[in-house]
Amino acid sequence: MQRQAEIERNTLETRIRVSLNLDGTGESRLDTGMPFLEHMLDQVARHGLIDLEINAEGDLHIDGHHTAEDIGIAIGQAVARAVGDKKGIRRYGHAYVPLDEALSRVVLDFSGRPGLEFDVAFPRAMIGAFDTDLFYEFFQGFVNHAGVTLHMDNLRGRNSHHIAETLFKAFGRALRMALEPDPRMAGVIPSTKGSL
Repeated sequence: MQRQAEIERNTLETRIRVSLNLDGTGESRLDTGMPFLEHMLDQVARHGLIDLEINAEGDLHIDGHHTAEDIGIAIGQAVARAVGDKKGIRRYGHAYVPLDEALSRVVLDFSGRPGLEFDVAFPRAMIGAFDTDLFYEFFQGFVNHAGVTLHMDNLRGRNSHHIAETLFKAFGRALRMALEPDPRMAGVIPSTKGSL
């Protein structure tokens, strides 16, 4: 069974198309108008082994808020559609990722209950032209529409670029772990409730 999905999200603020394959090789084609976010999303694709294609046009003349949030929403919708009823997946994923002085931890659960705990303080408000506040908005959009509980903690770091990169790499690796088929749970929804 192929775990693939394509989502189009069109609003007065953004026009976004996301196509992904959860069982890919880590290829990405990204055109969002937000180069640093593209750099981070490429990390998710590569470390999550997710093929990811995103085309986004947003009201960047105002700022990046709507575009970053709506990309998170569209990715969340695509992941939810691609994973389906969640039968046979591991459900939980976690990863610690270091980069020089920075270290972050990401833990997630395909619980069906959206929730974000984001304990990250960036030393700088901007990384190049990217507002670091928008990382939270991106992940909040993702969890709301993927139905995922997500805990993200930066444990140490001084360089904002390094901190961001550890978060996105760990997110990709935690996604990969949670979405992996569990041969001992083939055809079974990983919940005592029988549904997620």
